[in-house]
Parts: sequence; C-alpha cells; structure tokens
Amino acid sequence: MGLLAKDSFVCIDCETTGLEPTTDRLIEIAVVKFTFDEILDSYQTLIDPEISIPQLTIDIHHITDQLVAGKPKVAEILPKVLEMARNQIIVGHGIQLDIAFISEEAKRNQIPCTLQGNPFFDTLRMARLYGQCPVNSLERLRQHFNIADEGAHRAMSDVIVNIDVFKYLSDGFKKTEELQRRLEKPILMKAMPLGKHKGQPFADIPVEYLRWAANKDFDQDLLFSIRSELKKRKKGSQFRQSANPFSEL
Repeated sequence: MGLLAKDSFVCIDCETTGLEPTTDRLIEIAVVKFTFDEILDSYQTLIDPEISIPQLTIDIHHITDQLVAGKPKVAEILPKVLEMARNQIIVGHGIQLDIAFISEEAKRNQIPCTLQGNPFFDTLRMARLYGQCPVNSLERLRQHFNIADEGAHRAMSDVIVNIDVFKYLSDGFKKTEELQRRLEKPILMKAMPLGKHKGQPFADIPVEYLRWAANKDFDQDLLFSIRSELKKRKKGSQFRQSANPFSEL
C-alpha cells in the first residue's frame, strides 16, 4: 500500500434475499478491480439462491425468482469472486454486510474464505467523515457529487457509482495508510441517522432518548456521537451549576 491514486482496490456490491447473512442468500454480485485511473477487471452475475425471493426485496432491486431461475448457484461463482478480492483492499457502501454475506455463503458451501481479514474502506463511514451531504445513502451521494445515474438499483450499477463516490470521498488523503488510520477512529456525526429522531441534530434530541440509545448495539460512530452529546450536556449543566452561587441552596 502507498499512494491512494496508485493502489488497486476491489469494489463489491451484493443483492440478497434479505438482510440476515446467516439465513438470507446472495442473488446477485458485482465485483470490479480498479485503480483511480482504470478498471482492471470486472465480474457480475445473477445467482440462484435456491430459496424464494420475498416481495419486499423484489420491490427494491426488481430481481424475481424467474430472473434467477437457471442461473449459477453460489458455490459455482464464489471462487472467482474470492480470487479477484485476494490480497486487495475492499471498497463498498456498508461493505461489512456484503463481506458477511459472502463469508457465510462460503462457510455454508465449505469454500475457503479469508475475505473477513481483508482491509476495507466503507464509503458510508467516509461520507460521515466528509460531512457535507445531509443524507449518506449511495444515491444521495451520487446526486451530491453530480455522478451519472447508472439506472436500476442493481449490483453493477451500484458498484460503478460507488467507485466514483469513493474517489470523491478520498480527496484530501494522499496515502492509503493515512485514510486507514483516520477510519480506525470513530467519526463524530452531525445528525441521528435512524429511529424516531432520524435527521435531527444530536443537540436537539431529548436527553432521555440519548441515554437509552447510548446502550444499544449501534456502530462505533453512532455510539461515539451519542455519548459525545451526552458528555457535552453534562459539562454544560455542571458549568451552569458552578456559575450559579445559589445552585446548592
């Protein structure tokens, strides 16, 4: 690893039957090996999951049981995917879920897989660090950076957009290791990304909700942001008490 502009990366996107890697299945995968200057290799395929696809997920990516009928099964395509990703830095939006799905499918089919040991760049966290887009979904980032629309919410179209988003979000970092070191630390977010207070600045969220959320199983950035806001309020109330000579009376 060295200069970001010279290193190679592998961007991965999966479409699945649901959101649970241990019970849901891959139905489409796209993989692109790239540098900042060129596409080195690419691969995409639909996959027969051998289970029916729920209507809820069909509504998102429009991949039906009919579309995947007769397509390769996951055991046939995983060796190619894993070979492309071998010894590479993985790039993706919420990429840990994609890695978890691939790893679970490999385990289920007794295919050796070391993907969970690969370094990775999650463009969702990079977008939080960038902090200039009100919503950090891939589609909103595409619009924010004026990246061409690749069409349907499908694996390869998402990968193509994701690569461009990654390049924009990498601006300001010269070395790959420099970006890695920054992403090892938690990122202070501006607004709540989920729940009933979604989109609200942390400063506007009731303290009782923040105390409840501080003990939930959220990702490191969200927990860091919630706990930072709670600390700020605690300091604020301590300051108000110390500034008021009658506060203890």
